[in-house]
Parts: sequence; structure tokens; C-alpha cells
Amino acid sequence: MRYIAVRTATTTANDPYILLHSDMAASGRSREQRWSLAGKTALVTGGSKGIGRAIVEELAGFGVRVHTCARSDADLQECLRRWGADGRLARVTASACDVAVRGDRERLVAAAAEELGGRLDILVNNAGQTMFRAATETTAEDYARIMATNLESCFHLSQLAHPLLLAAAAASPGGDASAVVNVSSIGGFVSYPALSVYSATKGGMNQLTRSLAVEWAKDNVRVNCVAPGGIRTDIARSSGLKLDPEVARKMGEAEMARTPMRRIGEPEEIASLVAFLCMPAASYITGQVICADGGRTVAA
Repeated sequence: MRYIAVRTATTTANDPYILLHSDMAASGRSREQRWSLAGKTALVTGGSKGIGRAIVEELAGFGVRVHTCARSDADLQECLRRWGADGRLARVTASACDVAVRGDRERLVAAAAEELGGRLDILVNNAGQTMFRAATETTAEDYARIMATNLESCFHLSQLAHPLLLAAAAASPGGDASAVVNVSSIGGFVSYPALSVYSATKGGMNQLTRSLAVEWAKDNVRVNCVAPGGIRTDIARSSGLKLDPEVARKMGEAEMARTPMRRIGEPEEIASLVAFLCMPAASYITGQVICADGGRTVAA
């Protein structure tokens, strides 16, 4: 990256110069260029359901070539059939992967690199599981599974993708940064009964986001995080949980009662924020954890 030193009216001989990235300072981009993702490539984990599927479809709709994954190959094949009928989504590719397994993660990044022509501009760490269980009843196996799925995978996939993200940023004709977007939860900010381990993974993702953002800023790789509140997904069922419908209904009503907007969110409302954080329009945003929760975390 190239920088220029600028002395302002308030600086003195002993003050440090202000450093400006010359490429960005002189970019003069149009609105269309700042709000475009055309030609970019992305890896999105957990893309067959809920928020992940919405993210895949949102990015692909902006012209991004997307590779995604899920544990179930059958679910992926069904998605690929549906996406293949839509011209905007027909170029989405996918491979089966359990992100809790180190070898699967390594194979996933290799598959994405092959499908996307060796280029990766965007990584979205979305795949995750939840678990409703009292801390005193949580087994070592429970703890290890949730940690590996939610937090370890986020770190390791970012680590594996870093060389590709670095190369994409260096090759970008407009000097665009590559982008990592992690999907955590407001569970990393507020406390819920029976969600201690899940919430710990999300708090860890939030801090990992900040740390990687600082470490990778010099590489022109931005790292941000979206923390959804209650969203209309089937994460409980996809995590293997069997909740009584009446219990689930009451839980949803209680959560909405604490949310100023008095409703749960839709997956597309999270996907639109993820897409924005990947755009040149968000070029000065890194290290942020943005709650998309209808005001839940700021309400008294």
C-alpha cells in the first residue's frame, strides 16, 4: 500500500504527520462503484439454511461468485437445484463440510479456491450451532462440539483463507480491501439461561473479530462481525434440538416483548448488512461488531 504524509494547519514541527492512503484518498469513485460487488468471490459457510442461505443469495444477487457449504450434501443439492433455476444464483457452487472438523475445513478452503479460480475476496463465517443446556449438565463432548463448530472454525477458516484474501486485495485494480464477516449473536452481549457455552463462543467471535481487524489492517483485509438478535430461522432444529412447540412459542414471545421493535428479524435483514460490510462503501469500517437486533441490546 502507498501512503502520503500530510501536515495540517494544527500540526507543529514536533507533531507526527497524518498518513493518508494515497490510493484511497485519490480514488474518486462513483456511487455505483462504491456500492458494487460485481466480480468479487466469496466463501460462505452454512449456506443451505436460514441466515447463511440468505447471505449466499444476497451476495450472488450482487454479482459475487459464491462457494458455500453445509454438513448435509442432500440439503446442498436441493439448494443448488433451486439456485440453478435462477440466473443470478446459477453460478453458486457448494461442497459438503462439517466445520467442526479440521480436515473438512482444510478441504473446504481448497475446494473454494479451485471453484473460484484461486481468488477469494470475501469470507463469511456463518455456520454455527446452538445448545440449550444448564451449565451443570453440559458434558465435555457438548462443550467441545459447540466450541469447534462456532469459534474454532471461525479462527481456523480465517487463518486458512488469509493468503487468498491477501492476494485478492493486492490484485484488486481499485485497491479494494478483502473482507471477513463473522456472524455471532447478541448472546455475546446479553445473558440467557441455558446458553452459557453458546454465548461464550459468540463472545469469543466478537473479540476475535476485533483482534484480527487490528492485525490484518496492514494487509488490506477488513474484519467485521454481525450479531443478530432473534431471527426467523430453524437453528434449533438444525442443531439437533427438539423443543416443544408451545415452549418455543413462549420463548419467542418473551424475546419479542424485550425488543423495542416488537418483532423478530428476517434472514434477509442480516444478509443485507453482511453485503454492505463487504462493499467498498464500507471501506473505513473494520473491527466492528454490529448488532442487528431490533434494539434488543440497548433497551432497558
